[in-house]
Amino acid sequence: MSHSYYIYIISNYTNKVLYTGVTRDLRRRIYEHKNELIDGFSKKYKLRKLIYFEEYISIHEAIVREKQLKNWHREWKMNLIQSKNPSYKDLSYLLD
Repeated sequence: MSHSYYIYIISNYTNKVLYTGVTRDLRRRIYEHKNELIDGFSKKYKLRKLIYFEEYISIHEAIVREKQLKNWHREWKMNLIQSKNPSYKDLSYLLD
């Protein structure tokens, strides 16, 4: 049985703060962020908007990519997001 794994970037509605994470269940994880069910960084900064994600078959590949993105400069991340989501729409509607 194969699974999908995701790296994702969420933000607040002013796009001033970015958070990069990895999960197996993107729909559940975004629900948790939107409903502030997770204490920590995303709750503190009200990060509820899914602005970017990538899908992987291997958890190892997803974790490597997450670490890579976490080491990127903010400008590089913003360029990546703009290449796929230039208007910074909340992409969580794609998960329904």
